[in-house]
Amino acid sequence: MSVFRRTALVVAGVLVSAGAAVVPALPAAAALPTAAVALGDSFISGEGAGSYQPVVDVNGVAQPFPGWSAPNTNAFFCHRSANASLNQATLPGIQARFNLACSGGRPHDIANPSGARDKGRSVAAQLDQLRAVAQTHDIDLVLIGLGSNNSSFTFGDVAEKCANRFIADAWTGWWEFWAYLNGPVEQEPCTAADLATAAQVQAATAETIAAARQIIATLDQIDADGQHRVVFQDYTNPLPLDLDQTYWEEDGRQDDRDKFRDLGAERYAAGCPIHRASLAPGHGFSQSLGTIVRTTRDTLAAEFPGDDLVYLNVQHAFDGARLCEHSGSPANALATPIRLQDGASGVFVTSLAGKDKIAIQRIANTCVSYFQTCQESWHPSAAGHAVLGKCLTGAATATARAVTCTRKPDGTIVTA
Repeated sequence: MSVFRRTALVVAGVLVSAGAAVVPALPAAAALPTAAVALGDSFISGEGAGSYQPVVDVNGVAQPFPGWSAPNTNAFFCHRSANASLNQATLPGIQARFNLACSGGRPHDIANPSGARDKGRSVAAQLDQLRAVAQTHDIDLVLIGLGSNNSSFTFGDVAEKCANRFIADAWTGWWEFWAYLNGPVEQEPCTAADLATAAQVQAATAETIAAARQIIATLDQIDADGQHRVVFQDYTNPLPLDLDQTYWEEDGRQDDRDKFRDLGAERYAAGCPIHRASLAPGHGFSQSLGTIVRTTRDTLAAEFPGDDLVYLNVQHAFDGARLCEHSGSPANALATPIRLQDGASGVFVTSLAGKDKIAIQRIANTCVSYFQTCQESWHPSAAGHAVLGKCLTGAATATARAVTCTRKPDGTIVTA
């Protein structure tokens, strides 16, 4: 029961006792248990954190792990983790938690079944799932993660593009043909325009606002007591502004020359197969995602002045613990490394050392044919989601409507 409902009941009791007791008091309606709900995409569902739970599909059937070669549309591959930030946050007064987010989720999926679009998963619209929760619970907290996937670009496509360019550059000469399933892959570092143009960011912002508007309007209609906090979380980049110097060169070759297989293998093993020149554009892309989320929250706060809407900035939540930020990666990082499989075998390839370009091509193509085999890559690990859970704890209890979550050099997580 929320504090607002408790107050209302106390006031009602005072009014009855103060007047003439001529009408018997009506039985008090049983209060619904309180709930926190997660909506959105992979950074909310718990992608990368393991311990994935069965997911109810559009037909109402709970889907456990279907095997690595199953269609990626299977509901299980929403990857709703028991280690997701929603489940690791300290949320006073919350009695139940419902993770309705789905890895790869887009604004489209809020009001529509995800499977109705290309590459969608076989799950019901997230609003329909939210309405079901409201039938049995008083929703007091909603965590939303939207913006990284939309009709213009997706995080997975961006990550795949930049990593594939690096791998292609490392293992093939400029004169050689590199035949992925979807055709030749470029070998130049990613630029800002490769990730998302200004027009695409603008379109993504409009999509995200429209979807989030539907969430707020629906919550106002279905929430038992009409009192709820909505937290709009943005994104943190799994890679640093620059790699630790131990990952700059191997066998006398850096990544600004033709062919550098040993360096490619070294960075892959560390979890960061990426050109150093791609890192700055990648951080610009992450900042753009933050702007999308902040603009969405601010726009809806103006449209729904009575609603409790909070922006949670987590862009610095992994500072000092990103992949390849220090030697010893990925063990000392808060994000999952890029990991591929040689066929949908369930066995991750942790080293590319000694492999030729034909083997590299085959391994890379597995990710194209069976995306579930590589979709955890560059997402928060279980430890990373624990950090995001601390960020959510701060946002859930803050008085401010804009909260920044930062990791200090000693590992302390601070929200302000």
